[in-house]
Amino acid sequence: MFASDSASLNSVRSVAFSKSKDAVLAEAFAVEEMHYEEMLQQRQQLIKKWGPTPDKVDPFPSHGEFYTLWDFFLPSFGCPHRVERIGMMGDGGKWVCGLERIAPKPRCNIYSFGVNGESSFEADLLKAAPGCQLYGYDFSVNSFGPEIEEDKDLKSRSHFFPYALGPENKHNAVDDPKMYTLRTLMERNGHDFIDILKVDIEGNEFYSLSNFIDSFYGEPLPFGQLQLEIHVYPGSEWNDVAKFLGWWEKLEAAGLRPFFSEPNLVYMNLVKGARPDLVEYSFINIRGNHELVSNRPSSPRSG
Repeated sequence: MFASDSASLNSVRSVAFSKSKDAVLAEAFAVEEMHYEEMLQQRQQLIKKWGPTPDKVDPFPSHGEFYTLWDFFLPSFGCPHRVERIGMMGDGGKWVCGLERIAPKPRCNIYSFGVNGESSFEADLLKAAPGCQLYGYDFSVNSFGPEIEEDKDLKSRSHFFPYALGPENKHNAVDDPKMYTLRTLMERNGHDFIDILKVDIEGNEFYSLSNFIDSFYGEPLPFGQLQLEIHVYPGSEWNDVAKFLGWWEKLEAAGLRPFFSEPNLVYMNLVKGARPDLVEYSFINIRGNHELVSNRPSSPRSG
């Protein structure tokens, strides 16, 4: 056999192996989506039991019923990659899917909304993924936390802005704080894709994310995964199962699937007698062509 023939054979084998891996990954997603559909049916059954319609369901009942709002929205989609908690133990850490697939990228983007002076999650991501740049936004503080500010290498790859995330742009001279939509911020930064998106903005997540989803008119959302703390406080308009369900189903229709959730027990311990109003969710975006859903992803702009 000539050397050229051997090279050709190795190339064919490589392609066949790559296709095999693609098929395995596609099958894993298909199985998880099937399980997720089963959970959706169970959700409807639970609504019927306690409603029988969403508008009749009490999100946090106090008469002996054995459920809360969060029981209707289970993290029933299994990430087909490694799932690990990144950042400090306790409040601040987040559950991430497939960091081992993101870390080798020569260029990647992390967006963090809601810094609040603690940046262990972002710092540990930057340490694991040396090709990543971090963009942080929080109008209530002046910088990242010490985990980044006191590390020369991490700070050199981090960009902080005292802006609010919102459903519209309001950043004239008289606006305080200045507000930007997520899509506008991506355009300002020259980005087509966000590898990891963290949002913890004290209840403003609902309209901000709805606007972002609507702005893509059914096209795949330009991020790989979302770490989101959801806030449903007493008296909030979202303290309503029907309204919350409509918002959540918009996320699902856009291709977001929850693979992990964690109630904020620190909040409940600090605010004695508080309901379980705050829950951390992690979502994988099953649409598009990125590292978490494809072995041969496209290469969007990274700025």
